[in-house]
This record gives sequence, structure tokens and C-alpha cells, in this order.
Amino acid sequence: MKYIINHSNDTAFNIALEEYAFKHLLDEDQIFLLWINKPSIIVGRHQNTIEEINRDYVRENGIEVVRRISGGGAVYHDLNNLNYTIISKEDENKAFDFKSFSTPVINTLAQLGVKAEFTGRNDLEIDGKKFCGNAQAYINGRIMHHGCLLFDVDLSVLANALKVSKDKFESKGVKSVRARVTNIVNELPEKSQLKNSVTYSWNT
Repeated sequence: MKYIINHSNDTAFNIALEEYAFKHLLDEDQIFLLWINKPSIIVGRHQNTIEEINRDYVRENGIEVVRRISGGGAVYHDLNNLNYTIISKEDENKAFDFKSFSTPVINTLAQLGVKAEFTGRNDLEIDGKKFCGNAQAYINGRIMHHGCLLFDVDLSVLANALKVSKDKFESKGVKSVRARVTNIVNELPEKSQLKNSVTYSWNT
């Protein structure tokens, strides 16, 4: 496996880097990238940004909006989350098997004393609250799986920057976005510990 620890916080560059690795580093059977973005919103390949983001709030607060090549919903990034990407040569039958790609994160957190679980189609939760969303793309025998770990993200900015229908979070039995998500820092104070553990979780 080739490891790329990307120290750039430039969102457009980081999204372009993982797409380049996915489409052009074809000699590598597996690639792992770790990266952190400045405040930004990453929208899915087919999303309508007008419906997904609060444009006035995003503009006033200098939050960059970048589109990725994978599907899924809009996500908010800032300097206090941790993004990971796994690129792997796989049979098409494994495409969009989110659980198998998420298991190393769940196992790593368990080793650090944090109980997490896979829920729904592509979410990870702690005590019923989401802390990680995942998305995938599949092209010509290669899968790109990426996830966004909320470590100590400003949840008030997240809630204001994204438009989320009431139906989406009320179906979970909560009344707001902030009540539906959580940060890992509440369970694991040291970000470096998480970063190092996640990096090597795919090296087993």
C-alpha cells in the first residue's frame, strides 16, 4: 500500500489530488491518503448546491465549496476533522460495500476505547450520533472510498452552512442537526493519537 500524508489544507487541491491518484496512479494496488481541509463544503457529484448549502452564510464566512467525483451528500470540513481516502483495485461486486471499508476505523476506535458502529448505508455513529460519513466512486476496476471523521468540528458552523431537511433528522428522533452529530474529541482527546492509529489501520 502506498501512503500519502497530505499536509495541504487547500480544499480544491486536496480533492484534485485524490482524484488524480484514483485515475492515474494505476500501478498501485492500494493507496491511502490522509488530509485535512480548511473550512469548506464538499458536495457530491450529482448534488444541486442551491438545495444543499446556505449560500449567504457560506459567502459571508468565506467557506469554499468544492465538488467531488463521488456521490452522497454535502459535508462540512474544517481544520478539526480528519479525512481519509482508500483507493483499491477491486471487483465491481465490492463497489459501494461501505461497511467493509469502514471496519478498520471501527476497529481502530475500539482499540482506543471508543465504541463506534456502522449504521444505515454509509454512516458511523457513537451512541446514536453520526461522526463520520462515507462516499465512494468506482471506475474500471478501482474503488475510491473516502470518509470524513468529525474530531472537534464547530458544529454551529456545520449546522448553519448546510441545508438539511427536517425530515432527515426528525426521522432519527432528534430536532436539530447538532443533536444528530457528535465529535470524537468527546471520547478521545488527542487528535494525533487518532491520526496515527487511522493511518496504520489499513496496514494489517
